[in-house]
Amino acid sequence: MKRTLFALLAAAALLGGTTVGAHAQEPAAGPVSVRELLARLPVAAESREGYERTKFKHWVDADHDGCNTRAEVLLDEAVVAPDRGANCKLSGGSWWSYYDDTTVNGPSGLDIDHMVPLAEAWDSGASQWDAKRREQYANDLDWPRSLAAVTAKANRSKSDQDPSTWMPPAADARCRYLDDWVSVKTRWNLSIDPAEQAALTDIADSCPDDELDVPLA
Repeated sequence: MKRTLFALLAAAALLGGTTVGAHAQEPAAGPVSVRELLARLPVAAESREGYERTKFKHWVDADHDGCNTRAEVLLDEAVVAPDRGANCKLSGGSWWSYYDDTTVNGPSGLDIDHMVPLAEAWDSGASQWDAKRREQYANDLDWPRSLAAVTAKANRSKSDQDPSTWMPPAADARCRYLDDWVSVKTRWNLSIDPAEQAALTDIADSCPDDELDVPLA
């Protein structure tokens, strides 16, 4: 799928010293442990002043192939591939929502979650971006951890909360969620607030210290 293909092409480009298309990214300095990435994140107070969800344009069809960002994620993450009809209308298929360890049949029961919610991104630095960068953030298909197909129930329970007030209900999801959250904050150079830092540090203490090679946006 597209996000998997991008990762393979980017790896090949880094080995060969070349770039891949207009969206090639630089790594964060090679594989770095999650705890080290967490330690590097800037800590700052948050402000939601001026936030409107409409300031993050989504879901777009950036490559003009007829499938918008939502459809691209669904196609990429399907356990059983859906049927694709006219205008990329998807039907059938099945997905696994890792937040709540739930299998979902058919795309209608799924939301595409921004790992770091749009409001949280705004609070953490995106308020200083221009509209184009916010659109790129809201439709980030170049890093598979940025967007996740999950049950509507789980996504709406999470809303715009950070890990200090919400974590996935499935016990086995916590460490993956930590990796996903820290990598997205790293990729987009977003800050964390003190309560968020404390929660992430506490979770990291009980998780493997995975190494991630995060491309910077």
